[in-house]
Amino acid sequence: MKRTLAFGGLVATAGLLAAGLAAPAQAANDVASAPLAATGIQAKSIAAFWFSEHMANLINATPYNVETKVVAKHISKGGPAADSKPGVVPAIGDEKKSTSKSKNVNLPKTTGKVFFIGADHRPHWCTATSVQAAYHNLVATAGHCVYDTASNAATMKRWVFIPGYYQGKTPWGIYVGKTAYTHYDYDVYEDGDRDYAFVTVYNGIKFPPNGVAEAWDIVKKAVRTGDWTEVEKYVGFKEVDKATYDAYVKEGQLPAYTHNGKYYVLKFADAGRLGDNVGGQGLAYNQKIGQPVFVFGYPSGKHPDGNQAFTGKTLKWTYGKTFAATAPSVKAEELQGVKSSFTGEGSLGSAWLLKYNNGRRLGYLNGVTIGVSDTDGNDRYDTSVSPYFDGETYGVYSAAKNNWSGSIA
Repeated sequence: MKRTLAFGGLVATAGLLAAGLAAPAQAANDVASAPLAATGIQAKSIAAFWFSEHMANLINATPYNVETKVVAKHISKGGPAADSKPGVVPAIGDEKKSTSKSKNVNLPKTTGKVFFIGADHRPHWCTATSVQAAYHNLVATAGHCVYDTASNAATMKRWVFIPGYYQGKTPWGIYVGKTAYTHYDYDVYEDGDRDYAFVTVYNGIKFPPNGVAEAWDIVKKAVRTGDWTEVEKYVGFKEVDKATYDAYVKEGQLPAYTHNGKYYVLKFADAGRLGDNVGGQGLAYNQKIGQPVFVFGYPSGKHPDGNQAFTGKTLKWTYGKTFAATAPSVKAEELQGVKSSFTGEGSLGSAWLLKYNNGRRLGYLNGVTIGVSDTDGNDRYDTSVSPYFDGETYGVYSAAKNNWSGSIA
C-alpha cells in the first residue's frame, strides 16, 4: 500500500459509530520512531538551510502533492470503531475558561506549515498543528508528511515547523523536528488507517536581523578583500572553541569563520518553546462519529475541473459533521470523512478540531487530513478524510508527549 494515498475507490457512509467498545488496544508496543535532527548543531544547520539565500527555500517550496481524484465504485458499510473508552487530553491553557463569543471564526495560532525535502530533492510543505505535551514541544500532522516511502530514506529531510508562516515571515520562529513517532503499521506496512505522526521539536530559534544571507556575504567579502572590519562590527557572530567551529563547518549550512587564531559562528536567538508561544490543541480519541469538527489547513492546488480555489498562502477553515469512511484501494477500513471543498495539495495534515472554542481558539485534535475525494463525480473535491483516532493513536501520542527537546540556541 502506497503512502501517496490515491483513494481510488474511497467509500463514504454516513453511519454512526457502533455502540460496542472493544478491549483497550496495546498501542505502546506498536510505536515506531525515527530521529530527524539528533544534535543541536544538526538542527541549526537545518534551520539555516531554510533561512539561507533570503529564505529562497521557504518561499519556493511547493505543497506536497498526492493523487486525490477518487472514483467510488461500490458501497461499503464499514468504518471505524472505538477500541477502548473515549478519552481527551486538555489543550494547553484550556483550564482558563472564557465566555467570550464571536460571530467570526477565530483562526488558531497553533496551526502552521511543516517544510521538508522530499524524495525529489525539492522543498515541499504540508499543514500541521501544535498539540499538548509535557514540554510544550509536540506537532501533529499526516504520516506521509514526515515518513518517506518514495525513496530509501526513513523520513523526510530537513523537517521544520513554522506556525503562522506567511510569505517568508516566521512570527514565532522556526522549530526543527527532533524525533518523529508514528504507528508501527504505518512505518512498516504504510497502513492508511494509521497515517498520522507526532513530532517533537526543539525550541524555536530566530536569526540575526538580516539573517543567514548577510552573515555569509560579509564573511565572504572579508576573505576576498582581507578587510575584517565589517565582520568584527557585525553583532550576529559569537566566539567559540575549535571543536564547535569544526562541527559548524562540517554541517556546511552554518556561517562560520576563523580570524587571528580565533573561531566564530553565527548566533541564534532562542524563541522559546512552541506551546508557550502559540499554545497547543488537546487530543480526543475513541469519539463518536457524527460530531461536528472544524478543519483548519492551507489548501492549495486545483480541483479536477481545473478550478484554482485556494492559493495555500493563508489559513482556511471548513466545518461539518464526521461520518464513517473506508478506502479499499489503500486498505484503509477505519477512516472518518467530512464534507469539505479543500483541495488535497497543502491541506494534507490539516487539523480536525472537535469542540473548538472560538474564544480560546482551542479544541481537541481528532483527526488529520490524509486525502480528499470527489465523491459525486462532478470534478470538484467535496470530502476530506482522516484516520479515526482511537486508543492506538493515543498510544503513539503517549510515546511522544513526554520527551524533552530543549534549546539549540
